[in-house]
Amino acid sequence: MTYSPKLSSGFTFARNRSAFVSPQSGMCSFCTQDCSGTCEIAQAAVLGAQTVYPTTTGNNQIASEKDYPVDFSHFNINGRVFGARGISETGDNATIFNVDLERTYGFYNTVKMTMPVILPALIKLNWQDYFSGAAMAGVTCVIGEHARNNEPNLKIVQGQVSDFPLLGKALDCFARYDRGYGQIAVQCNVDDDLMGVPKIAIKKYGAKAIEIKFGQGAKGTQPAIRVKDLETARVKQAQGNLVYPDPGDPGVQKAYEDGVCPNFYTYGRLPLWTEKSLSDHIDKLRDMGAKNIYFKMAGYDRTDIEEVIRIACEAKVDMITFDGAGGGSGYSPSKMMNEWSLPTICLEDAVVRICHRLKSEGYQLPAMVMTGGFASEDQVFKGLAYGEGHVLGIGLCRAAMAAAMTGKTIGEQIKNGQVPERFKSYGATIEEIFCDLPDLRALYGTQANTFSTGAIGVFSYLNKIAFGLKHFAALNRKFNLDVLDKTDLIPLTSEARALMENKWFI
Repeated sequence: MTYSPKLSSGFTFARNRSAFVSPQSGMCSFCTQDCSGTCEIAQAAVLGAQTVYPTTTGNNQIASEKDYPVDFSHFNINGRVFGARGISETGDNATIFNVDLERTYGFYNTVKMTMPVILPALIKLNWQDYFSGAAMAGVTCVIGEHARNNEPNLKIVQGQVSDFPLLGKALDCFARYDRGYGQIAVQCNVDDDLMGVPKIAIKKYGAKAIEIKFGQGAKGTQPAIRVKDLETARVKQAQGNLVYPDPGDPGVQKAYEDGVCPNFYTYGRLPLWTEKSLSDHIDKLRDMGAKNIYFKMAGYDRTDIEEVIRIACEAKVDMITFDGAGGGSGYSPSKMMNEWSLPTICLEDAVVRICHRLKSEGYQLPAMVMTGGFASEDQVFKGLAYGEGHVLGIGLCRAAMAAAMTGKTIGEQIKNGQVPERFKSYGATIEEIFCDLPDLRALYGTQANTFSTGAIGVFSYLNKIAFGLKHFAALNRKFNLDVLDKTDLIPLTSEARALMENKWFI
């Protein structure tokens, strides 16, 4: 059997003409010259290199379509009837409402969260409610890399960003609802560092945390983005981007005038850190005033994973988010989303075993977070249990953004008197239909009635995750998340058993 998708995809809306498909290539087994051209090959024949990337981005999210041979669905959740860990063994105390979900992390600056969840890096679609909802729920969130490319009023002086209003707005989306839980961090890649984004984020806009990006589950490189003309290419180059071919080259300019210039592309610089350069960079960030340092890492080679964790231990990095294959992206190469990286469950297995070893060597570990394809409370519980006490939380990115987008859309429909059929039985107003508004009012007072329904949607979605998670913890008679472990999981397949028994990796 094949695990890879055929040459049909939501990334491009390509589809196979025939229902008869050759599994290995993904092509129609009967390929005819009479075809009008609907598959990925036909699109590539017309659109060329552009089809390496999704053509259906814009107001959309994209995620891996590959059906991996092992994932969290290969495990069921265990249950117990005797005892109660983390709480007194009485029926009045051992209830779902007394499951302690709070998480704490940070070496020099302690951050508390209401639940074992973060909202990973993002800066597209309804990011305003994504960050606001995170603050309301009391969890950490991250502003995505290259945010400066979304800023129409960006100002650059001598190669350094001097004004970046969008960044201030993003930070304020969290700050205005901050209730002492969670934190908002600014993710920076190499280009952001070169352009001085960390400095202006901290010094001018009051950011307290910086996330250093190595990669993500959907892409382990930086994106190549087609630029429409020479003038735009020059602007992008002036903003500090690498542009190919070089729009400042007279020969390239002449070729453009003559109509024989190839396409222009911007390309993000790859992180090429050494232990020393990375440690020096972290020291500089702290000297600027950063209170917390985060890493964003993907499912690279296990030797690289271990080196990143060791560096993080030495540099007292507060949190590492590991992003596995199976998750999503705003803009990543289509085949890279499907065909690279350790699947999330396998990445977590590697991370946990490395953590066991480093802890036995006496290292003090950062908070570890797993992300990549998580969306529901059963998946969150499985990720935490598989972490054996080393995984502090789970990242919910695409799912939380879906809550932000749908919460906003449904709220607007209700305000316009167009209550969706699915929700008519709950009432006709925002206050009646959004069922977790009472929980928000308990935190913020009646002003919660005026909050954006997108942010309410994120809060409500995370409230559901937390509530469901408490049920699974109580099911296993564990009322403190620190005692979750692999005994709370039941492997269903040979692949799942091999992974648990450390027989999966070569």
